[in-house]
Amino acid sequence: MYTNLKHFINGEWVESTGNETEDVINPATEESIGQISLGTKEDLDKAVQAAKAALPTFSRTSREERIEMLEKIAKGYEKRKDELVQVMTDELGAPLKFSEEVHYEMGLAHFKKTAEALKDYKFEEDYGNYKIIKETIGVSGLITPWNFPTNQTSTKIASAIAAGSPMVLKPAELTPFAAMILAEIIDEAGVPKGAFNLVNGTGSTIGDGISSHPDIDFVSFTGSAGVGEKIMQNAAKTIKKVALELGGKSPLIVLDDADIEEAAKIAVSHISLNSGQVCTAATRIIIPESMKKDFGEAMKKAVPSFPVGDPLDKNVVTGPLVAKKQWDRVQSYIEKGIDEGATLLTGGTGKPDGLEKGYYVKPTIFTDVSNDMVIAQEEIFGPVTTVITYKDLDEALEIANDTVYGLAGYVVGEDQETLDYVAKNIRAGQIVVNDAEQDRSAPFGGFKQSGIGREWGAFGIEEYLEPKSVFGVKVPAKA
Repeated sequence: MYTNLKHFINGEWVESTGNETEDVINPATEESIGQISLGTKEDLDKAVQAAKAALPTFSRTSREERIEMLEKIAKGYEKRKDELVQVMTDELGAPLKFSEEVHYEMGLAHFKKTAEALKDYKFEEDYGNYKIIKETIGVSGLITPWNFPTNQTSTKIASAIAAGSPMVLKPAELTPFAAMILAEIIDEAGVPKGAFNLVNGTGSTIGDGISSHPDIDFVSFTGSAGVGEKIMQNAAKTIKKVALELGGKSPLIVLDDADIEEAAKIAVSHISLNSGQVCTAATRIIIPESMKKDFGEAMKKAVPSFPVGDPLDKNVVTGPLVAKKQWDRVQSYIEKGIDEGATLLTGGTGKPDGLEKGYYVKPTIFTDVSNDMVIAQEEIFGPVTTVITYKDLDEALEIANDTVYGLAGYVVGEDQETLDYVAKNIRAGQIVVNDAEQDRSAPFGGFKQSGIGREWGAFGIEEYLEPKSVFGVKVPAKA
């Protein structure tokens, strides 16, 4: 059991001022793995005041001190690897292999990449008779999602430390324990008291409290577009800056010279890994009309390569969804796709055979989908994908960009000139060509309703800084 009924405020684990608790459920067993306290407005205010008090000193720490903090956190993170991997499997339902190779590694990479970026980051630059100084934005409020318990949390924390911004973190109620282990690591790394605070709780109390608190200067949120909109409304009352990483309905354009079986496998992987609970997942597979029959057969053939089952089984690739509410949501979208007249190639409603306990969903593929269908426009956030055909490349790009989202885009094919053309013309913040490996120092964020701002590496640090122009300074002449 992972029960911890305290919040981390001003360098100490403290009792909540309220008495409301919530069970954290293992989605594979549907049983409680522990409890957390649901924080109050008073708990939040204590955390904010601790961060505010830490601001003058923490914002003046040197580059070297911040690098040392990040490096110590990375070392502490590595020491707690087994715990982090296990807790993410238990609270999220992610298969052990995925927890180790993706969740754990992504979290670690952010601390290391941010430390590297900080070494060369220019906080001051001279421009003739003036200089630009980039200084800490102030106190930051961090609100993180359940689907990547260390990735999104680590990138926000690392950037805030690099910028000298004291912070208050609200982890997702569904997956809080990985963040609480991170709090212990941060404390052991010697991050000053008040610079990092963690308050568990609901979005309506702690999330709204962070986005509307007059002593919080910046809010970084990852989650749904609906909540992002509410955060912007709350933040507007005190004119605070916000960075939002929201939803996606990303396209994967398959070119006519692509290897069909390889492209089909990539397409199926997007709804299988993390059970499709990935904001950047490609869930609109856009293929040439000529490929329709062969591509469908290749996708059906690829599905067994991503077996669904108990996340503790090292051979399993796809675990359960995070919660009953999410399972119900995905089931409703599958029913909607059938009602809309799309062809159910494989999968469907209900649980996979032999998996009656746990929030498991059949990997589901719809073909004969038009881009105006609900299942092609709304983010489902589960192992469900849609296949749409195109006549020519212009139509493929038109379909790809016909969405309110713009978080990611994908293209698979052989001709380099065409790949480059497609990559440049998909309106999204991150484009992946032929399943290329991603670098955690590249900017991450979206166009349109997928968000505002960027994370990762130097781009993430930028969000936690404000530029100041200083005129009339004497700049030494260059030799």
